[in-house]
Amino acid sequence: MDFIGSKGAVEEGAAFVSGGVNSGYRVGLRPNPLVFTSAHGATLTDIDGNTLIDYFLGMGPMLLGHSPAVVIEAAKSQLDISLLVAGQTPLEYRAAKLVLELMPGADLVRFASSGSEAVQVAFRVARAASKRMKMIKFEGHYHGWFDNILWSVAPDLALAGDPLHPNAVAGTQGQEPSENLVVLPWNNSDLIEEELKKGQIAGIIMEPIMFNSGGILPLPGYLERVRHLCTQYGALLIFDEVITGFRVCAGGAQEKLGVVPDLTILGKAIANGFAVAAIVGKREFMDLIGSGKVMHGGTYNTQSVSMAATIATLETIASGSPHKIIDETGTALMKGLQEEFTKAGVEHEVVGFPAVFNLRFDLKGPTDYRTAMKANRERYINFAYELLTRGIRVLPRGTWFLSSAHEISDIDKTLSAVRDVLKSGI
Repeated sequence: MDFIGSKGAVEEGAAFVSGGVNSGYRVGLRPNPLVFTSAHGATLTDIDGNTLIDYFLGMGPMLLGHSPAVVIEAAKSQLDISLLVAGQTPLEYRAAKLVLELMPGADLVRFASSGSEAVQVAFRVARAASKRMKMIKFEGHYHGWFDNILWSVAPDLALAGDPLHPNAVAGTQGQEPSENLVVLPWNNSDLIEEELKKGQIAGIIMEPIMFNSGGILPLPGYLERVRHLCTQYGALLIFDEVITGFRVCAGGAQEKLGVVPDLTILGKAIANGFAVAAIVGKREFMDLIGSGKVMHGGTYNTQSVSMAATIATLETIASGSPHKIIDETGTALMKGLQEEFTKAGVEHEVVGFPAVFNLRFDLKGPTDYRTAMKANRERYINFAYELLTRGIRVLPRGTWFLSSAHEISDIDKTLSAVRDVLKSGI
């Protein structure tokens, strides 16, 4: 396969769109950013006519696959009723009720348009509730692209300093200072208690399962102790479940792991491709938003078509059918990858769940960002590129997303391509 048409289209588009793309995260992919003409089920078709089995899934949202009929029909029907009303519709209450039924830590909901926005609301709530200003975040965890949180997401270790007391490393030029942010390594609860004892921490935000970089599970007892420490010292525990919510299971990582935070950020799979996010949590904290003490706004929050799509998506997830399908296909893929790499003598590790897992080379058992960075990332990037040339699109960072539209035949084709790449050497 070649991708010359995409390269040319992006270059031409750069005359009208800065850089030829509309997200910085679409830059730098080999061989070049791709331009797609259609997406159905588990496949994408690009401008060159290549058909690709897709494990990006829109960076995670497409739990039901591309263009699922139930979601498309709900959105089409709503188009004839309303688009944006600057008020409420019954749709948002139906959607909220579904969220509350699925998420263990949710008493109330506020919808937003992106996870990045919802994180900012959570910070305001934590500061208002605690009367403190500082937040704790962790190296390698991503919580949106705003200035106050885009720190140490993928830091250069030469700049990151002491592993136990890291420097906050900016994620972009032009970023405001981080005086109200404390950056720590993940999976070390003793360091968290050291910070909490100072009495300045309003809240702690984390991915409960670290999928944005490295694919790392919490150590046994870690989340439980952090939950206890937050309660003990009066700080709010915030789970960023933008990736894991509704994906690792219907109730997200908190259901799977049995630890309930004070606030949760949701997005991606909540509406299967529509721009919907949410902050959910305990009533005592969410009431700060409802009372108006904590300001939360947004012109496009609960836009009617997006809410119709949310209802259709969550009703489908609640039926149990998507995860039943993914449990079969995702497990087959994880097992098949392990078998192929073992036969080829490639040191590897597959970590995660059928609907989202991480694959890495030449490293096992990392517990935080810095140990995860010891994996052979260059080798994996080359592997991902070779798969792309054989019609399989996977994220170069190692995360694989599955949808209920993936079939066993897709898994078989994927594993065949993996075997072919391994024979050629990576």
